[in-house]
This record gives sequence, structure tokens and C-alpha cells, in this order.
Amino acid sequence: MNVVQPNSFVIVEYVLKDDDGEVLDASRGEEGEPIEYVHGYGMLVPGLEAALAGMKPGDAKKITVAADEGYGERDEELMLEIERGEFPATVQPGDEFVAASPDGEEVVLQVVEVNEDGVLVDANHPLAGMTLHYEIEVKSVRTATEDEIESAARAMDDAHDHVHGEGCGHDHGEAGHSHEPQKVVSMGKKPVVN
Repeated sequence: MNVVQPNSFVIVEYVLKDDDGEVLDASRGEEGEPIEYVHGYGMLVPGLEAALAGMKPGDAKKITVAADEGYGERDEELMLEIERGEFPATVQPGDEFVAASPDGEEVVLQVVEVNEDGVLVDANHPLAGMTLHYEIEVKSVRTATEDEIESAARAMDDAHDHVHGEGCGHDHGEAGHSHEPQKVVSMGKKPVVN
């Protein structure tokens, strides 16, 4: 029987909740889809991927993932003040934009505050600093194809080259975004000084 192990192609149904039990995302939700991934390539947050190892189709489990094994702790240096002119006139708190950093990385920015001269944005992952509570069910496990393994390995190499480390910017349906971020070409950013 197939079990979740390195180079397995796995499909998982899930419900993701916060500490208060509020549903943040679910595979059976309005825009939800099951997670499909190749095990062993860091395609999921580390704590979730580790907990899935050894499971087989039909297995269900509740998994708690601490922030350091999820999307990391919040980093206050990722609160940035950006010139007001870099954004459309209609910018408002809650909007999301994709910014290209000087080295070409794409970073999702959430607008926190809009002022006359600048816009305060948060470049932390929306789930950073949170303990994640997953209810998962393994739907299927099979040996991944060579193409799937190559694709997973490429994605892992890209993630390791990524400035912000594991899990940053890779959305596998877990983040619960209801809309696509708008594109911002490039911007000069400076950390907010407290």
C-alpha cells in the first residue's frame, strides 16, 4: 500500500483554522482545492509536511503547526513605508500588491495604512506568527512521475534562492486570498523607523 514518503505525489483535503477555531481556508471551501504536492521538496510548510509522512489514503489527522514550523514569526522589519506615488490613487488599507524588489524577487505587500506622502505596507506572509491548526485527510498517494519530481526539485531550488526563506510566497491554497494581488512594477522601499 502507498504511504506518504519522499517522491510520493500526494492529494490532501484540509481545513485550516487559527487558535480561536476560525476557519482560515479549506479545500472544500468556495474557492478551495485539495493540496497536491510531491513529498520531500518543501512544497508545504515544514511542520505540515513532516506530519504527513507515513500516512496512507483514507487516513485523517489533526495537525498543529507552530509558527516556526509554519510561515515563520512576524518580522517587524517587513513593515515598510513606500512613497505614495508608487500606488494607484484608489489605494486603501487591505489592498494587496506584488512588488518587485531590487534583486527581482516578487513580494506580496498588504496595505496597512495610507497617508498623504506614503503607504505603510506589511511584507510578512498573512499567516506569519500564527499557530496553524489543520484537519487533514489523505485522499491519494502514488509514486510521483519523473516530470513531477523534476518540477518539485526546481521549485525547491527556487525557494532556497529566495531571500525570505522557506514557505515565503508559495501559495498552495493555504493563504485564503479571495482576490489576486495587483501588480506594482518596482518600488523603492525603506523600513519603517519606530
